[in-house]
Amino acid sequence: MEKFNFKIEKKIPGKLGRAGVIHTPHGDIETPAFIAVGTKATVKAMTPEQVKEAGAQAVLANTYHLYLEPGDEIVRAAGGLHKFMNWSGPVFTDSGGFQVFSLGVAYEEGGISKFLTEKTGENNGRKSNAEKLAKIDDDGVSFKSPKDGSLHRFTPERSMEIQHNLGADIIFAFDECTAPTADYAYQREAMNRTHAWAKRSLDRHNELNLEAGLPNDQYQALFGITQGGRFQDLREESAKTIGAMSFDGFGIGGSFEKKDMNSAVGWVTALLPEDKPRHLLGIGAVEDLFIGVENGADTFDCVMPTREARNGSIYTKRGRINIRNAEFREDFTPIEADCACYTCQHYTRAYVAHLFRAEEMLAATLASIHNEHFFLTLVKNMRQAILADRFVEFKTEFLTGFKKSG
Repeated sequence: MEKFNFKIEKKIPGKLGRAGVIHTPHGDIETPAFIAVGTKATVKAMTPEQVKEAGAQAVLANTYHLYLEPGDEIVRAAGGLHKFMNWSGPVFTDSGGFQVFSLGVAYEEGGISKFLTEKTGENNGRKSNAEKLAKIDDDGVSFKSPKDGSLHRFTPERSMEIQHNLGADIIFAFDECTAPTADYAYQREAMNRTHAWAKRSLDRHNELNLEAGLPNDQYQALFGITQGGRFQDLREESAKTIGAMSFDGFGIGGSFEKKDMNSAVGWVTALLPEDKPRHLLGIGAVEDLFIGVENGADTFDCVMPTREARNGSIYTKRGRINIRNAEFREDFTPIEADCACYTCQHYTRAYVAHLFRAEEMLAATLASIHNEHFFLTLVKNMRQAILADRFVEFKTEFLTGFKKSG
């Protein structure tokens, strides 16, 4: 089996977007692709078989959470994440950076708005009296576990060691994720620290590979992460700096305001090496996926499909619906008439609505299956549109219909 690689198959004329294939030891990822989030080695409310049937090519697990529970050494003893969670396809793990820095006092699955560090003492621009759980310095970050208050330390080297134990196909360099509201001076400070940590992550990653004598069929690809917030000069400087390092691919940090996304992603991808894949971290709104694809992002991850599903918010091609609404009590049609997912093939809106009102666990499973299928299929269709030279038309057609119901 050959080493990790990426091949571009087709480009969007006049845009930075492209369709390609990422080759990993556990299979190919046809891009652009949506990556299902399995935070704690599980996509919430779904079995691995259901995740695969929904169309997922790969999953992304969370380094920070798996370090705290069950522990990376236990995952390694189990044979790595693939065996531990019974997932045979490609696996990503993030660096743990976002979770360590946000540490959400009430953190569940993600979201920049829950950002909290000792550096700023702010929560999304508002002062907070909550205990500050993370202390950053140039060497790394010390933090308290929200589970039991125990003290822990992450450095770039430690992040690499944990991720090697987890055994994912694609891992990320340790970075400092900033709040979108952070000022220019702090964004630069954090970016410079991220660049220094990227070099240290790369060095330790290479050392660990040498120590383990890993053959090509067990090769882990390491992605460097660009930062810089909403500032063009910082984003471009970060893209040039990280892009010049010998990473296998790149992550684009999402610490920018939603309104700046179109510009910010383009600033970065225009300068990153074209022959390596780019992952847009934590992006999942429907409109944002189109923006990311046309601006050259190849893969995406977001907890939105399952998180919103558990709250009864379900996606259709005409917009989101709240399945708890009274109008669905006697609606004996599928969630979406032409949807091929397991839920739509076997159950009605009325039944799923009943499960939510009855507070049955199956409600979250059936809604999550549909939402994951919706996002996975949407990005798969973007890929097909690129290959057919009709991405712009597909984008216009889809978003026009999607916004009709909103």
